[in-house]
Amino acid sequence: MATLRIPTAPVFRPLLEPARYKGAYGGRGSGKSHFFGELMVERCLVNQGTLAVCIREVQKSLLQSSKRLIESKIQSLGVGAHFQVLHDRIVTPGDGLVIFQGMQDSTAESIKSLEGFDIAWVEEAQTLSARSLSLLRPTIRKEGSELWANWNPRRKKDAIDEFLRQKKPDNAVVVNANWRDNPWFPAVLEEERRLDLEIYPERYRHIWEGDYASAFEGAYFAKALELARQQQRIGHVAVDPVLPVKAFFDIGGAGHSSDAMAIWIAQFVGREIRLLDYIEGVGQPLAYYAHELRRRGWKDVSVYLPHDGVATDNIVCRQNISDIRFDILRECLAHLV
Repeated sequence: MATLRIPTAPVFRPLLEPARYKGAYGGRGSGKSHFFGELMVERCLVNQGTLAVCIREVQKSLLQSSKRLIESKIQSLGVGAHFQVLHDRIVTPGDGLVIFQGMQDSTAESIKSLEGFDIAWVEEAQTLSARSLSLLRPTIRKEGSELWANWNPRRKKDAIDEFLRQKKPDNAVVVNANWRDNPWFPAVLEEERRLDLEIYPERYRHIWEGDYASAFEGAYFAKALELARQQQRIGHVAVDPVLPVKAFFDIGGAGHSSDAMAIWIAQFVGREIRLLDYIEGVGQPLAYYAHELRRRGWKDVSVYLPHDGVATDNIVCRQNISDIRFDILRECLAHLV
């Protein structure tokens, strides 16, 4: 076979070196999926007999898989004679195989069939659950095996983001790739990018720059927050050691599908309101928030409840008090940690 040459954007070149974990995150148009699709074809050609699985959290049909992308890469690279594309799998040189699987319905038993695989590639990995990641990692255990992932970040607590970006194992190579890193960024996507920047500025940075999805369309103050970002009015502020620190509670429900409980830590400095920290949780007991306040160093704060604080938790509030200092709650928090 003639030498295969695959142009690679500089941002992805670190991912060409061997590593247990390979990750690429960022916004739309960066070419993350195309890079991994080409890398899959190259690996199957160079290391004949490669066994690979393409993973999604939910895959109800092959139309939701990476199969069509890999097929297109096989054709565009001119190596179709070396692959056999079947209905539900791709046979690769040396009796290798590429299969496609959803994780949502997988169990510890059903996933054991992947133990001898060389590569697991997770597409749209921001949707991968912590359960699925914990099942997949020890299953792909063959010597020299690799786990690949590409994703558009949503939240820091998403399983793949927490694992590969926040904790980042020593044997992981992770790159940040966005539209400007793509030498082949198409004109049609450039038009779409500019249109989003113009009419949907509140969601632009998440979609195109790979930022966390902090403000969604229709969210309160989304446009105001985006304007503040553009005007560079968002930054880090120091705590004034002389002035009091206040904790403002927005109380959520107790169930796992209830609205989130939110706490803003703030100081009033002259005419400014300085927001120092933010705590959020869903369905957590009061002790969780008490621990978080202590863990982050907010041990002496004035607590403010909304108007529905009385009805929400009679352990916390026993009288109709709204928007005033509430020492009883602070005492409860202190006893719970």
